[in-house]
Amino acid sequence: MPVMPVMRYALIGDGESPHLLKWAQALKPRVELWLASSRGVAPPLARLVPSWRTLALNTQPQHGGDNLALIKRLPELARWLQTVDADWINPHYLTSHGTLAWAAKRGWRLRGRLLGSAWGSDILVTPQRQAAYRWVTRRVLKACTLATSDSQHMAGHMHELGAGEVMVFPFGLDRLPPPPPAKQPWLFYANRGLEPIYQPQRVLETFAAIAAQQPQARLVVANDGALREPLQHWVQAHGLAERVQFVGRLDAEAQSLWYARAQWFLSLPQSDSVAVSVLEAMAHGCIPLLSDLPANRELVDPGRNGWILPEAAPPSLTELEDLRQRAGDIARDNRRWVQAHGLFEPAVQRLLARLQELTPKA
Repeated sequence: MPVMPVMRYALIGDGESPHLLKWAQALKPRVELWLASSRGVAPPLARLVPSWRTLALNTQPQHGGDNLALIKRLPELARWLQTVDADWINPHYLTSHGTLAWAAKRGWRLRGRLLGSAWGSDILVTPQRQAAYRWVTRRVLKACTLATSDSQHMAGHMHELGAGEVMVFPFGLDRLPPPPPAKQPWLFYANRGLEPIYQPQRVLETFAAIAAQQPQARLVVANDGALREPLQHWVQAHGLAERVQFVGRLDAEAQSLWYARAQWFLSLPQSDSVAVSVLEAMAHGCIPLLSDLPANRELVDPGRNGWILPEAAPPSLTELEDLRQRAGDIARDNRRWVQAHGLFEPAVQRLLARLQELTPKA
């Protein structure tokens, strides 16, 4: 029986991102993995992919576009891809790395097929900003043999932009954590970036409305960003300094500890696909309180396993108390959903099986 050759796979993205590391960790045991990074390469990723299979362009790209320094490195990336001669070229974040991969394949006639992995704002935000971004996103998606999305909502937008086959799976958890211990009933946790798109000001205002009704309410704010200082000033000015704690960026272990303690998880971005932090919170038995976005409604049925917050309408204490009384059932149901739909390893296995089907036979 002939032995199937190992798939040669070129991953293109931000080599300093923990998300790209997660993809690489899942792929490495199953493919011959090569890596091109628009930035540097974080030590854990450098240990995973040997230097002779790595290209670091050492630029500082912005997800919003205007990445002239990165575009100037296109010939270098294309020549590297020619040498690699991958079966599949997988750019992550389509308006930057996807554009490069598309241009390299087109201009240098690369053999490898394109697998485009969308992350969220590259589909839901950037193409709406300028016609040029929309044009190039269309070209990238049309050139992809297969694309991946982490929500049905985003997949719909990708099809509208010209994508063919799109495989949908959340950027999920490596494993299901153990069942949570006893929760602190009025502890709220938020860990999205302290940047405008994640609306951390709205998180604070929502918590303030709840805290005015429930004296036991406390909020822990993890992560960092450009808005941290003004947010801290706002907390001081509104007399919430004893009830809101900013803990900065946390490693995975510290994150797990807060998830395990908190009864509630607040995530109120203005645009999002299925966020891994929401899946983590659900897996740890938190009750999610989310902004009214289509992808969030793929996860939460308001009043049953969490709450969807319309703009300028914080939940009432009666609504929260009803959820809290059913916290055990909600935790059980949400953990079961994550077990069935939100784990990353089975999704990657399905993806690679589909790539094998799409790979031309020698």
